[in-house]
Amino acid sequence: MKNSDAILSFVDDRAESLIALSDAVWEVPETNFEEIRSCALHTDKLVEEGFRVTRNVADIPTAVMGEAGEGGPVIAFLGEYDALPDLTNAAGATEHTPLPGNGNGHACGHNLLGSAALLAATALKNFLAAHKLPGRIRYYGCPAEEGGAGKAFMVREGVFRDVDAAISWHPLYFTGVFPPASLANIRLDFTFHGKAAHAAAAPFLGRSALDATELMNIGVNYLREHMLPSSRIHYAYLDAGGTAPNVVQARTTIRYVVRTLDLSELPPLLGRVRRIAEGAALMTETRVEERVISAMANLLPCPPLERLMQANLERLGPPPFDEDDRQFARAMQETFPKTDIASAFRMVGQDVALDRPLADFVLPASGTHASLGSTDVGDVSWTVPTVQALGATCAIGTQLHSWQMTAQGKSSIAHKGMVHVAKIMAMTGLDLILQPDLLAEAKADHAARLSAQPYETMIPADTRPSKD
Repeated sequence: MKNSDAILSFVDDRAESLIALSDAVWEVPETNFEEIRSCALHTDKLVEEGFRVTRNVADIPTAVMGEAGEGGPVIAFLGEYDALPDLTNAAGATEHTPLPGNGNGHACGHNLLGSAALLAATALKNFLAAHKLPGRIRYYGCPAEEGGAGKAFMVREGVFRDVDAAISWHPLYFTGVFPPASLANIRLDFTFHGKAAHAAAAPFLGRSALDATELMNIGVNYLREHMLPSSRIHYAYLDAGGTAPNVVQARTTIRYVVRTLDLSELPPLLGRVRRIAEGAALMTETRVEERVISAMANLLPCPPLERLMQANLERLGPPPFDEDDRQFARAMQETFPKTDIASAFRMVGQDVALDRPLADFVLPASGTHASLGSTDVGDVSWTVPTVQALGATCAIGTQLHSWQMTAQGKSSIAHKGMVHVAKIMAMTGLDLILQPDLLAEAKADHAARLSAQPYETMIPADTRPSKD
């Protein structure tokens, strides 16, 4: 048994309390920067567990930080608790059963994410205190990962500047090391200002903002052929100019998300999108203005930390699921196509096994593929050495951002998965404290990557967190 294995009982000691926190957060799903009750639940738990609490972190009302311990390195655990709109569902239901209320639901498992991270932080804090070891343990309650880029704003304000290493995780249907790759992105609104007029009697007097927006979309569609295949551009109309077709639309707003595989690729592609917007305004004799909402960096790898976490995963093994868990998972799998299950296995380079409802194995070190999503953990990873785990908390094939994910958020599968991944995070954190050479290796690797490509946030200095 390694020294880090001794922390497992400290996780078990606080598991039921933190499972209760996860379930309580599931009951009050709140979206970007509106996680008032969810943050309060995490804050109360930090106080109860004896952390020194800092509220309103980075001047964000739904961000909180708890610290415990003295001296030694600073090990941070990153938690989240934001939900998604329009994805409510009854817990444990194997059919779409929306709940009354605001329609929000924890369809990405962030009720589990924050609770497991806080469980790991609490266990490590208690272990250090019991053994009179130096080290400062922090839990960061981070809002608005789902598009709001809460951690990116926190990074911009220097919140993580004195952290030595950061550890986090994300719920999924497999257990392994989170692939250290994601898409950098920027989210911004383009508003076109034209001139209203009677669309039949005097259309020549109008200048259509809607025409400008549509021309911008056409231009961006042509751009797609001439950008890197790994890049992505998405859009949504926020204001199409009204509902009266007999009026020349005087004002429209469209939101774009521009994504690239590497942060260095983002400014050039964004510049091309901006020039298309300017061209559309020029063609229609309208005026365009833009507003940046948020931005995220891609994940920066840290192989020393990834190897350390992989070793802990292989030593601990998969979560202890039982036959009742497998039966429930099979029932959930009946609610989505078999192609979803097959795709899940192929995504991680595993043989397809349609009769395998739960992950009873740990992914090999090379068994995960790069995510084509985005996460604001990326910005933290450019600030301090960072590593993330994947935790199996649902039936294989469950899509994130689906009602099925919401339905499984309070299940035995979810609870066992979150406790299991808390053990992995706590073991990894303890290894970094007990073996200074490991932490030094991680920091040296991180410094070398930053010397090759420094980090610079894409969020303007005057942009504040937005609930949009």
